[in-house]
Amino acid sequence: MDAMANVDSRLARKVRHRRVRRKIIGAVLRPRLCVFRSLNHIYAQIIDDSRGQTLVSMSTLDPEVRDKVGGMVKVKKAELVGSMLAQKALDKRINCVVFDRGGHKYHGRIKALADAARKTGLEF
Repeated sequence: MDAMANVDSRLARKVRHRRVRRKIIGAVLRPRLCVFRSLNHIYAQIIDDSRGQTLVSMSTLDPEVRDKVGGMVKVKKAELVGSMLAQKALDKRINCVVFDRGGHKYHGRIKALADAARKTGLEF
């Protein structure tokens, strides 16, 4: 039974993500900050959907982040990824984005990443 519940929750997340993506579109002036959360890692990228191009990306697997996250809890890793992603975006003169939570609830690691990006200077 547990395997079926796991499949159902993954399917429900995909359905929520499709519903959110119908409304959220990243443009040149306001690209989309897309977040994906796996069991151990978190990935975030800023995408211009009009060109289909990733402008900035960051994850816990990137070399500059991987060295710093040793021994951290997942929420702190997400905060680090959010602040470093925002810094890279600001360096590329991207200061305003639309947030795509990827079908996940806005709490925990997703919220930590978003709050850290906002604190660094990215506007949602």
